[in-house]
Amino acid sequence: MVNAKDFVKMAKEAREKSSKRGFDQSFELIITLRDIDIKKVDLNVNELIYLPHPFTKKPTVCVFAGGDLATRARKGGADRVIEVEELDKAASQKRQMKTIAKNYSFFLAETAYMPKIGKALGQYLGPRGKMPMPLPPNAPVEGMIQRFRTAVRIRSRKQLAVTGKVGDEKMTDEQIAENALAVLGNIERKMPSGANNFGRVMLKLTMSKPVATAAVS
Repeated sequence: MVNAKDFVKMAKEAREKSSKRGFDQSFELIITLRDIDIKKVDLNVNELIYLPHPFTKKPTVCVFAGGDLATRARKGGADRVIEVEELDKAASQKRQMKTIAKNYSFFLAETAYMPKIGKALGQYLGPRGKMPMPLPPNAPVEGMIQRFRTAVRIRSRKQLAVTGKVGDEKMTDEQIAENALAVLGNIERKMPSGANNFGRVMLKLTMSKPVATAAVS
């Protein structure tokens, strides 16, 4: 199994293989899968994983809520709070709906808003794996927003590979390694045969070639 030292080594090599860019690149983890028949197994990994080390540029959170829940969401640091009047007004504006779906990493929504969101935004959020997490009126939304600042979504997109971000250039190799291990352990638990379903484990920067381990045994 890949360990922390392996990931530190991979992170260093990925940096060496990548040229300096005019933007901060992300570290991406790629796990190839084996011994899974996607015709028989519903391989649709779409996991929300909380990392030990948040990214330098933290994920953005949008909350659909009204009343006290909206007030607490704003005080809790939500990047945007959308109340029902704004949602109704924007529902017929496809460009605005696409912009909302694109601009925020995660969405939370008061349970009463879910039918409206499904109708107005479902076609834009669904394919991105961003459908909101429902919030009951008494939900501790402040703490949930802060927890989502450490979250990442890992997806398979119905292919024999699982991919997702585990850090960025400004983070240390050790932080990248710990995040990658957290993701690897979570995905292992979701596989039919655990780590036996892992092929190669790779790490890359946005514009670098993947650095691969040997096949996981």
